[in-house]
Amino acid sequence: MPGNSRLRNGCVMCGRALQWIPVLFIVTVIVWSYYAYVVQLCVFFVETIAQKVFYVVIYHGLLAMLAWSYWQTIFTSVGTVPKQFKVSATDLERLEQAENQEAQKQIFEQLVKDLPTMTRTPLGVRFCEKCIHIKPDRCHHCSVCGVCVLKMDHHCPWVNNCVGFTNYKFFLLFLGYAFSYCVFIAFTSLPYFIQFWKNELKGDGKFHVLFLFFVSTMFAISLVSLWGYHIYLVLHNRSTLEAFRPPIFRGIGPDKDGFNLGKLNNFIEVFGEKKSHWFLPMSTSLGDGTSFRCRHPSITPGTSARNSTCSSSVPVTYYKSMDPNPVTVASPSPIGPAHTATSPSSIVTLYQSTEPLPVNMGDGVSFPQRHMDEDEDSLLSSRQNWMEEGGQEANGRSDDARSPSYRIVNMAPLVQSV
Repeated sequence: MPGNSRLRNGCVMCGRALQWIPVLFIVTVIVWSYYAYVVQLCVFFVETIAQKVFYVVIYHGLLAMLAWSYWQTIFTSVGTVPKQFKVSATDLERLEQAENQEAQKQIFEQLVKDLPTMTRTPLGVRFCEKCIHIKPDRCHHCSVCGVCVLKMDHHCPWVNNCVGFTNYKFFLLFLGYAFSYCVFIAFTSLPYFIQFWKNELKGDGKFHVLFLFFVSTMFAISLVSLWGYHIYLVLHNRSTLEAFRPPIFRGIGPDKDGFNLGKLNNFIEVFGEKKSHWFLPMSTSLGDGTSFRCRHPSITPGTSARNSTCSSSVPVTYYKSMDPNPVTVASPSPIGPAHTATSPSSIVTLYQSTEPLPVNMGDGVSFPQRHMDEDEDSLLSSRQNWMEEGGQEANGRSDDARSPSYRIVNMAPLVQSV
């Protein structure tokens, strides 16, 4: 109805306006800090001209780089998935008319064979049911922005934008310059804060100096941990999402260091090859955001998982637990002979079993797998609940209908691909 439509549009517009509140808060703090530092501190309390000039010049340089990086982070588009990943209406109809999930998987494999994708989910091809396209590697759907974001790291409310391939460098520079800005203000205002504490600072602006020191110190402490964590992610070529859920490579399995090319190469991939542009908020990142180099050279985009083998020169070790014995990987298939997968640095023995296995996250700990609506990786019309040991098909349950349904996910294709 027209009335409901207008109400819905009004709520959407109101929600979008509220999303700018964190940004306005940051801008307000920066504007106030400019008045407190330049006018109150430098003009009224700093005594020598040379010291005033030095403080003002350095301050404005840091402020300019901070504002430039912040602007670029906020207003840079998150990028769009190329049309080649879009699923046509004909193919979508084929998927909807598929008799079972295995038929859908075969259709997806046909669609993805010519696309530059190396990662998948435990169930098959990474597909976005909201945007109706195959997801490029490291791409995820953002429920706030409503689109798939190339190399998505996270959605940041402080910039009211997704942080991804197109603006990740700007975000890192913003954190770095914001930290430098706060540290500079804290150190240069510290002597006057001590004078205030000794009751030696006179004038109406002394409370500005007091709050200037406290606010800059508080923000510096908050920023150093966040900035340090993202520096760690850059040097290991991971996104925040990949740090919590490692990507699954076709024929390899979960590998949280799959895109790790070495610290220098990882840094250059984000900041570019021109050293003169490293610390400028200008777009210099390598690539197009849809295909990436990985440390498994045997995996070529578009090849079938059955033909993919691991012959990487970089040591790759797979663990199910902390037990140093050969890893036992369970599958729902009948008990059969053991399979052995080899790599240059390790030999992993895979035993078939009738027990389901939680997905290994690549760091020695196994967790149950859950697909969230924010980043839906399942096939069409296939919604997965928590996978737990001892579960059974919902359709075959004879107990209370109100009980939660569980599904045993067939991990045999994943085991065979390894």
